Amino acid sequence: MNRLKYKIAVGAFGLMGLFGGTSCESFVDVVPDNVATIDHAFKLRNEAEKYLFTCYSYMPYNGATNGNIGFLAGDEMWIPYRTSIESASFEIARGNQRRANPFVDVWNGGIYVGIRHCNIFIEQLENGAVPDLGEIERRRWIGEAEFLKAYFHFYLLRMYGPIPIIDENLPIDAPEEEVNVKRRPVDEVVTYIAELLDQSAEKLPESISDRNTEMGRVTQPVAKGLKAKLLLMAASPLFNGNQDMASLRNKDGEQLFNLTYDENKWRIAADAAEEAISIAEAAGHRLYEFNEVGLAITDTTRTELSIRQAICERWNAEHVWGNSNGIAGLDLQRNAMAPLATDHNHNNARKILSAPLKIAKQFYSKNGVPIDEDKTLDFSEVDELRTATHDERFYIAEGFETARINFDREPRFYASLSFDGGKWYKYDSPTNSDEGTYTVRSKFVDYAGSNHAFHTNVTGYFIKKLVDWNQSMSSSGATYRSYDWPEIRLSDLYLMYAEALNEAEGPSATVFEYLDKIRVRAGLAGVQESWQNFSLEPDKFSTKDGLREIIHQERLIELAFEGHRLWDLKRWKKANEMLNQPIQGWNMKGETTNTYYQVNTVYSQRFVSPRDYFWPINEGSLIQNPNLVQNVGW
Repeated sequence: MNRLKYKIAVGAFGLMGLFGGTSCESFVDVVPDNVATIDHAFKLRNEAEKYLFTCYSYMPYNGATNGNIGFLAGDEMWIPYRTSIESASFEIARGNQRRANPFVDVWNGGIYVGIRHCNIFIEQLENGAVPDLGEIERRRWIGEAEFLKAYFHFYLLRMYGPIPIIDENLPIDAPEEEVNVKRRPVDEVVTYIAELLDQSAEKLPESISDRNTEMGRVTQPVAKGLKAKLLLMAASPLFNGNQDMASLRNKDGEQLFNLTYDENKWRIAADAAEEAISIAEAAGHRLYEFNEVGLAITDTTRTELSIRQAICERWNAEHVWGNSNGIAGLDLQRNAMAPLATDHNHNNARKILSAPLKIAKQFYSKNGVPIDEDKTLDFSEVDELRTATHDERFYIAEGFETARINFDREPRFYASLSFDGGKWYKYDSPTNSDEGTYTVRSKFVDYAGSNHAFHTNVTGYFIKKLVDWNQSMSSSGATYRSYDWPEIRLSDLYLMYAEALNEAEGPSATVFEYLDKIRVRAGLAGVQESWQNFSLEPDKFSTKDGLREIIHQERLIELAFEGHRLWDLKRWKKANEMLNQPIQGWNMKGETTNTYYQVNTVYSQRFVSPRDYFWPINEGSLIQNPNLVQNVGW
């Protein structure tokens, strides 16, 4: 493979962000102190380690509201416009992306700078710099930098499609013909990243041995997990035989997308996911189960906490890759949290991350099938009013009148969302149990109502899933325990494997096995049992097309609000369908049951296909480098 070189004329130690949180304090001081030259940075182990953490620091803040592009650039979460949060990603969701000065422009941002630092670091260590560094540690550090370089290329590929491969840095006096690099074909970029991830995995430890100082640093399961994610993306319709990209060519006529569909890419992706699962499980990764003892809670609430805390429990075993550069702390959690009592301060529980009504509909019925397929339950009138019974009290306050769509849903619905009348159990439950715990009340005049000048929920659905159950709140303040952002969970790998295997060979016992592992944790029966007993399409799972639809919905439910949906809709080429639907919710100005439960259109979203499947390259970059070509439609 031709390995391209690229020069980035920036200061050697420019940074986009630093590590944060209490779990990884050794990562806080990441920049070499007053370093004047590269040689000085690599004289001693301590300074070289700081340089390695500089490479880590370019990872996006995926645990922050504005750091994770997938949160607000799609349709999964909506916010009030230009009040509580100024978000570049949200401008994309509203159809305002542009060629000149694009929103979330990482092409001209820090990602390429991060790659430059990785290249410097690898070159220095491979050439014998840092004499007081042992060979075992040297090898590991090189592997970490190789992983980060691969991840940065993956991040760019997912956003922009074909990109230049930046394998080495150029000297400042490199001739112009070497500096003006071209974009490389997608298949070539994928192969490069996959090989680099394999190369890094050989050098990385199977797990973190020093959990006090090294949590957040990458391991072999992380590298193999990202490889599985890369190859699943490469096998998907957006990248595999996408005829919409036929016109995207370099100026010399080189085709940048392979226009021929290759089914074998799914087999390659399945093999990569299987390997990643095997390595992760051997390293001790497993699906999370909430096992706190001594709590006066029911199995219903315990299942809900298993689902919620799979995200929020710090460094739990399901986190194959916990990103400590994306700590989910006060910013994200208070933006998701709803006030649960009259004395709860609105600044501590801003409630502004809102789930559209279509996302609430996405979750299954309590029978584990889509609500429009359930033959035993009628969800045709989602706004029909119904009163919660005593048996339903752990999900909805007994005697509370709320919309029909909030009843008879699967545990992941109640673990992920809350709503007017919904129960919200957490550590500081006023009854010390799930009997009589907190209830969300969100009509306009209520304590969680949208009556604040800035902090308002626009749909009536609150993102409970992102708030750690240890959160506590009172009239004197609030506490939020931060957690590492789960870039890859084991359940994600299971879903990758099931999807790729179904595409490669159709329905099989293995596909159902990995889907059902996730469903059992979620309190549901397996796919075959659920569809045979409750679906209007009882044989849906028996065909590749039918099972594909099931797997897609399972993935959207299991990984909801974790920043995956936007990228999945794009790689499946479903964004044109899903992101051209109206964003709807309840009437948040309603003060009574009858006025509140009126379906309200918040925004009419617009997605232009094929243009919006990829980011535009900044016009300034095209002028600076005449060999670059713009993406289709821009």
